[in-house]
Amino acid sequence: MKNPILLIFLLLFLINCDNKDKANDLALREQQLLDKEKIFAQKEAEYQSLLKMRDSIFSKQHSDSIKIIKWPDEIAGSWTGKVICTESNCSDYVVGDQRTDTWEFASDSLQLFSKIINNNNLVRLYSGKFENNEIKLNFKTDSTAKKQVDMNVLLNDISETKMKGVRTIAVDNCMAKFSVELVRSKK
Repeated sequence: MKNPILLIFLLLFLINCDNKDKANDLALREQQLLDKEKIFAQKEAEYQSLLKMRDSIFSKQHSDSIKIIKWPDEIAGSWTGKVICTESNCSDYVVGDQRTDTWEFASDSLQLFSKIINNNNLVRLYSGKFENNEIKLNFKTDSTAKKQVDMNVLLNDISETKMKGVRTIAVDNCMAKFSVELVRSKK
């Protein structure tokens, strides 16, 4: 008779421990769910804030509103460029040297730029301006570079299929000039 009572107490004790573990697991899950709900609420608030900011930017029609700049359609995109050295007092550039690259005119939301690509490798990234039907491109090394290089390109003969101009390179104490001719790449 003592054994069945002991057995009943043992079963009740095990059932009670099992319920405590389940209760702890349930409490932990509830806390994790609350944490996820808080994170979701924060993200929802950020999203709503971003929507309001976007709507306020697009609704502004004033001169102080943000203007997204881009190249005109007849300029944007890829061009095949042929550059020939016409004058030089630099040892790195010889008159008559030629180079053929791909020039890609692109923009982001803040600026115009042109990428010079050769054999699928980016060679140079020029910052750009388009004013009075002229394209002005500039590349300048930063002050920590071994050689101080300042490159300027002026393209002032522009049509839908061809652009021509001049590139000037100043390296430390020498200068080189190049003729530039770009032909619209076939798409």
